[in-house]
Amino acid sequence: MNRICLPVVKTLFIAILTAAFSAQAAEQKPAAKPDPAKGEMLYNMGDTARNVIACITCHGPAGNASLPENPKLSAQHGAYIHKQLVNFQTGERHNPIMEPIAKGMTEEDIRNVVAYLAKSSKPSPGAARNADTVELGRKIFRGGIAERSVPACAACHSANGAGIPAQFPRLAGQHQAYTEAQLLAFRSGARKNSEQMTQIVKRMSEEEIKAVADYVAGLK
Repeated sequence: MNRICLPVVKTLFIAILTAAFSAQAAEQKPAAKPDPAKGEMLYNMGDTARNVIACITCHGPAGNASLPENPKLSAQHGAYIHKQLVNFQTGERHNPIMEPIAKGMTEEDIRNVVAYLAKSSKPSPGAARNADTVELGRKIFRGGIAERSVPACAACHSANGAGIPAQFPRLAGQHQAYTEAQLLAFRSGARKNSEQMTQIVKRMSEEEIKAVADYVAGLK
């Protein structure tokens, strides 16, 4: 090789290595620590420039939704909230209101909102309303339906409905209407982001779904 070219080749080689190491370092850079204050601002005020409606509009102060069609987010596991928002972004879960909102949020936004809810959430109590079905709901939640291979809800969501962080959501105190709607959505295939739930609910009747939804609303 021409001696005049050697310095140029060496310089290019060093530049390529430097770029590669810089890219690797950028990938390994830890994510910024979640900021609950920023999360609170986005939760309560939204960001109209990005079509992010204030979460408080539907989910209530600090996640305590008053409308039964909207889920309570108070005391819900952060990993579960994060997963649902990402699923709305990717289309794994569908909702005409939540999809555009989630798509307007960055990963940092999601982590900040989750941090705010984790810091400020104090769940509002719920209550079972149908005395005629509460025992049926209790039996299914705690013992399942053996003859149809429906496992006990408590096996994943815990005996008091608190769920298991990063694995299964909290159900205790959730609105009956919301829980029922989600179970029916899993059964019909309208909601597809949990194959486990889809298969379980397919083996349940509407009466059993209603009973379970009512029962968990009264758990604390």
